[in-house]
Amino acid sequence: MPAEQHLLADVRIIREDGVEVVVPPLHHRVVTARIAVPEQAAALRDARESLEQALREIEAEHPVSAAGLAITVAWGLPYFRRFVPSQARRAIPVDARASAIRKREIRILEDADRFPSDPAITRLEENDVAVLLRSDHLATIDEAQRRIFHGLHGLFDVTSIRSGFVGGGLNGKMSLPKKMAMQARIPGAELMPPHAELFLGFTSTVRHALGPERIANIETLGYARLRDRYFVGGTHMHLSHLHENLNAWYLNFDHRDQVDAMFRPGLSVKPGARTIDRPPSGIETAAEVRADYRRHRRIGHAGSMQTASRLHRTVTGPDGTVYPQGTAVPQRADFNTLDNPFAWSAHRALDRMADTPAAGTHFIVFNPTSDDFRRVRLAMDGILPDGGDVRFPPRALGQGINPVFHATHRQNFIVPPRAHRSFPLSEQRR
Repeated sequence: MPAEQHLLADVRIIREDGVEVVVPPLHHRVVTARIAVPEQAAALRDARESLEQALREIEAEHPVSAAGLAITVAWGLPYFRRFVPSQARRAIPVDARASAIRKREIRILEDADRFPSDPAITRLEENDVAVLLRSDHLATIDEAQRRIFHGLHGLFDVTSIRSGFVGGGLNGKMSLPKKMAMQARIPGAELMPPHAELFLGFTSTVRHALGPERIANIETLGYARLRDRYFVGGTHMHLSHLHENLNAWYLNFDHRDQVDAMFRPGLSVKPGARTIDRPPSGIETAAEVRADYRRHRRIGHAGSMQTASRLHRTVTGPDGTVYPQGTAVPQRADFNTLDNPFAWSAHRALDRMADTPAAGTHFIVFNPTSDDFRRVRLAMDGILPDGGDVRFPPRALGQGINPVFHATHRQNFIVPPRAHRSFPLSEQRR
């Protein structure tokens, strides 16, 4: 078993239009919860042992891959503040880069922000824990959820269940997003390409666009100052839900407009291309993003984010792995959904639950720190890491893909290494 919870084994790589593409698991689910056990050390010890035993039993039955089951257990600041506050103050690493820039001590796990293009109603959540389940087999996910959240009676008060899908459009088959959107009669679904990996039509898991294996680990790029090895092999996870307007995307943007919005204005691609490579040599600089805006009055989604999501120099990791300049850092695990916004919520009014299906994305991304995610997300709004910016009204037409989606919920989590995934730091309570 790898130390990292967030990595899949036996990842399939295929070629589409000559581009290497990572094949993601077909089905995804996130279950969020509050911890229901008392705050005493003995109760936490029993809970830690029970959860770890359940996870080990489930994993003994499945490989950590799309064909089997990948389980990622992530913990939010409310857990650390309520159950292990003094231990967390000592153990959660400091973000050295963010601390130097902001002139105060910043930890690698921060509360989530609202960003300039987020509406005022975007809810900043306060879950203790989020469990991500990924598999090609929906029944395997169902069984794992049952054993963790129902079998371990009294450990968790579930707050939400978020389900979805990605990919499936291989070998000439209709993709899951297209099929599910059509069945739900989502406006604009009939306009989607038949093999679309995600609702907006482009292939999202191009290999060059995803961070390589351990690059998002807390320790890899030197962003964090670690007190000890407790969190080595861990990472940071951002979780949000995004509403998407497929009608606006497919009716108001032709293919040329979609390429400009998704990647960068004027990018040369084949007519109708949906799988577009983004190699390290082709990343866009902040100066080029501003030049694009001056010339075209728009910026591209991927191009603007590359100013913060790609390495600006070659880095050698602590294990000797060399990451060349231009390498992507974030590792995404986002998936489409028909939840509106969740499949189930313990707080329907607060979460603005609706019974009708809606096109959306449960966005999951692994970065080394909260601040690293924040820098990338701000760049998407035209606020660039070199201190310059491209000023837009929120979700303005030229602002990448922002005009066709908005966030309803956000939260940041830390993903400990596998050895400490169950109630992290609670073993240090006395």
